[in-house]
Amino acid sequence: MHWNVVANNFDYLLIGAFPKGPLGGLAMTAILAVGGIFGAFWLGLGIGLMRIAKNRRLRWPAMAYIEIIRGTPLLMVVFWFYFLAPVLLGKTLPEAESALVALIVFTSAYIAEIVRAGVESLPKGQMEAARGTGLSHVQAMIHVILPQALFNMIPSFVNQFVSLTKDTSLAFIIGVNELTKAATQINNRTLTAPTEIFITIALLYFVICFCLTELSRWLERHINRYQARGR
Repeated sequence: MHWNVVANNFDYLLIGAFPKGPLGGLAMTAILAVGGIFGAFWLGLGIGLMRIAKNRRLRWPAMAYIEIIRGTPLLMVVFWFYFLAPVLLGKTLPEAESALVALIVFTSAYIAEIVRAGVESLPKGQMEAARGTGLSHVQAMIHVILPQALFNMIPSFVNQFVSLTKDTSLAFIIGVNELTKAATQINNRTLTAPTEIFITIALLYFVICFCLTELSRWLERHINRYQARGR
């Protein structure tokens, strides 16, 4: 076994060549994951609200967006933004930015469905009661419906964050120096410890995803207790 290869290159797995070179490794994976879920939340929230709107001009484009994106493999979405961006924008996007945009767009379609399901799971009387107090439909949605629905959606959002964290490994295909790419570079350079290197990155992914999954379970138990006290 050649675990010394992992030990000697562990800092590269964590931060790439930083500070003497570009940031990479696990740090780049974290940046893509956090940036992706932050952008996807707001985009998905907007599309999800469009999806449940009564106006067909809002609802149908949102439905088309969700179905097209969810029916397309993430790898294809990554390729779209990497190869089509120069054509549409007239300039080449850096690999990391292309991957981040692709992750945001892809994940937002799933966030939108979480939002739709969360809002529709609330009793219909909630909206009617809010409207009865004199609030407009938009005001009732913002002040009454969304706070309750978003609270219930927290575990689903965390689960989606877990999926997005694993999906960042596909950024490797366009040359982003995230964790999988960093491991591949070390393996290609040393050629002596592929098993040890890829076991290490599997464990790193597992630790991150396990912690997030446990957070989701804790939040779900906390929410269930909170709702039980409110009944």
